[in-house]
Parts: sequence; structure tokens; C-alpha cells
Amino acid sequence: MTVPRQPPPNLIGRAAAVLRALSTGAEAGVTTSDVARATGLARPTAHRLLVALLDEGFADRDRRSGRWHLGPELYLLGEAAAARYDVTQRARESVHRLAAATGESAFFSARRGDETVCLLREDGDFPIRSFVLYEGTRFPLGVVSAGLVVLALLPDREIDAYLGGTDLTTRWGPGHSAAAVRTRIARTREQGYAVNPGLVVEGSWGMAAAVFGPAGEPAWALTLTGVESRFRADRRPQLGELLLKEAHALTTALRREPR
Repeated sequence: MTVPRQPPPNLIGRAAAVLRALSTGAEAGVTTSDVARATGLARPTAHRLLVALLDEGFADRDRRSGRWHLGPELYLLGEAAAARYDVTQRARESVHRLAAATGESAFFSARRGDETVCLLREDGDFPIRSFVLYEGTRFPLGVVSAGLVVLALLPDREIDAYLGGTDLTTRWGPGHSAAAVRTRIARTREQGYAVNPGLVVEGSWGMAAAVFGPAGEPAWALTLTGVESRFRADRRPQLGELLLKEAHALTTALRREPR
């Protein structure tokens, strides 16, 4: 049985949920129905919020397709906030080195609540790509390798609370049951990096290492993705070592920067 998403209880929370839903649209945009499903809001409520956000410049709508996008005002606000919160310029160097060294697609993702959000992508020179991740994609903690490594390195009480109140199997399948996720958490803690063996898209593998914030919390993740044949058992330790090396260097660099 599908468990319906519960809408946020207040107006600010609902508006934020709508903006997050818009962020998943990339260039194609999303429909009003897409937003309603993603937020748990009734379609008329979702439409009213979208129109209100449009009026303020926080949402935009394609006149021909009717699909919704994030609005230009968010770009201006993002520019203003970047000086304090943007770590992507520093992370870009690590992403580039990983892509160049491995030939795979490399990524940088940030934790936002119970999700990870992809912020950067760079493709290596291997001609076959995996397109599970791209800038703006969001996944729940425990899903894809970035979400798994962040979840695995949280305190046990936070993991218990999250898995006790979250059903990942409804959308992501039985491979994301609480028991299965806990097994991967244990393996991730043992190895230091996470492995996603094609659980989201068959044949598309990923590996990730955590980048830590100033309080020692897993705040970001560096990821490599590619086709299964590129993530053989004999190559995974090498890829894991590269990820851990870059994650450690990025953690150290970010801690040195003033906030």
C-alpha cells in the first residue's frame, strides 16, 4: 500500500516544499500535478501557491508548455547567500580530480534535512554515462551512495529515528527496507565509503565518501557513478581510496575557511 506524503503543517513549510519540488524539474520543468504529488498538497492548493510564488518571482512558468520552474528571484537570493554558504567552488576542484583520475562521472552533494541534493557534476572521459544524478536531483537519506554514506555516519539515535519513521520501499523497492539499509550502513562504516550496487537504476553503480562540517557531522558527499562493469570488486577499493582522499582534503580545506 502506498503511504501518501503528508503536507507540511504551515504556510512557510508548504511554500518551501513547493520550491523543493520545482528544483527537481531541471530544464524540463514540472507540472502542477507533479508538485501536488511531491508535496502531498491538493492540486488546487499547489496551484495557488505556485501562482503566489510566480507573483513574487520565486517561480516561473513556460507560456507554451505550462510547466513550472524555479524563478529568477531565487537566483538573486542565492547570489546573496553564496558568500556564506557556497562551498561548491572549493568542491569543484575535488570533483574535477575524481573525474579526471577515474574516467567516471563525479559529483558533489549536500545534505538538506532528510535528503541529499546534487550540486555539481563533471563527467570523465569514459564514453558510457550514468544519468541517475545531475545538478538539482534530490534523494532521501539511505538512497543512492551519497544518501547512504551521510546516513551511515550519523549518530545511531538519528539513524534509528529516521528509519523508524521512513518507508523507503514504497518508491525505491524492497532493496531499501530498513533491514537492508542497516546492512549497507554497517558495510559503509567498515569500509569508510558507501556503495550503491545498481539499486536505483539497474546496472548503474555509485560510490561515495562523506565530507564533514565544522561540528564533525556528515554534511556533504563526493560521489563516483558509472556502469556496473567499471565498478568491479577488484577496482572498488581503488575508487574508494580516491574518494576518501579527496573527501578528507575537502573537509580539511572547508574547516580552514572562515564562516
